[in-house]
Amino acid sequence: MSNSSSISEFLLLPFADTRELQLLHFALSLGIYLAALLGNGLILTAIACDRHLHTPMYFFLLNLALLDLGCISTTLPKAMANSLWDTRAISYSGCAAQVFAFVFLISAEFFLLTVMSYDRYIAICKPLHYGSLLGSRACAQMASAAWGSGVLYAVLHTANTFSLPLCQGNAVDQFFCEIPQILKISCAHSHLKSFWVVVIGVCLASGCFVFIVFSYVQIFRAVLRMPSEQGRHKAFSTCLPHLFVVSLFINTCFFAYLKPPSISSPSLNLVVAVLYSVIPPTLNPLIYSMRNQELKWAIRKVILWLFLNSDKLPLFFQK
Repeated sequence: MSNSSSISEFLLLPFADTRELQLLHFALSLGIYLAALLGNGLILTAIACDRHLHTPMYFFLLNLALLDLGCISTTLPKAMANSLWDTRAISYSGCAAQVFAFVFLISAEFFLLTVMSYDRYIAICKPLHYGSLLGSRACAQMASAAWGSGVLYAVLHTANTFSLPLCQGNAVDQFFCEIPQILKISCAHSHLKSFWVVVIGVCLASGCFVFIVFSYVQIFRAVLRMPSEQGRHKAFSTCLPHLFVVSLFINTCFFAYLKPPSISSPSLNLVVAVLYSVIPPTLNPLIYSMRNQELKWAIRKVILWLFLNSDKLPLFFQK
């Protein structure tokens, strides 16, 4: 029996036990992390610097890239440092900060993906009202609402989780501080205290999911009614990347938190956590740039400028 007030640190689950595998994990994680930084960094730079991309769709994509950078930076660097220095420890305050940041970023990303589905719905189903419904002020308000909602939900979850007494030690069966794993080491009689926070989260997630599904039902109906094959292709090319990102996000999160307890194991939990916390932030830039010619062209200009090491970036992007 231990009390949360006496715990000064938590012990995270290592990826490997042998030193060689730990170093291999560090190298692989470093490669993934650098790829995520590069991909999202290029998207941020391209959208910020290319005036042709200063539209609502790319504004929301810029916010998504920021959230992806924050999400992968919350979990992976600490796991890499533990592998490199052969340790499992994370401080109590560091664990609380990690829980807050991760819940904030994940929930804000889901809210933002919901807003992005609304953007695609207006662009395809009500194109004549696109400028009036999605002006710069409206876009800023919707993005702020997504970020602010994530902060509020993270505050609720973090405060509730770390107010529970811990009775099962301080070993967390995950490579980062994950709420379900922290609840496992809390006292059994205190679990009901977190029930209301879970209910709020389920209601919010269900509402966002229903809104996204409704938006895409309307989008596909509008696209299939288009007489021009070129118009249908253009509409699908702007919607499919977002749909892929939403599917990747929802499927990995749902499997992580709703998988049957009978198939749960530390190794499987570790793999699933990597799938929903590391893979989406790394793949999202590739998914969005694969079929988007405007974004690909802007990224090429950024890469070319980096190679040329020019100090005239604004003039270069105006060409």
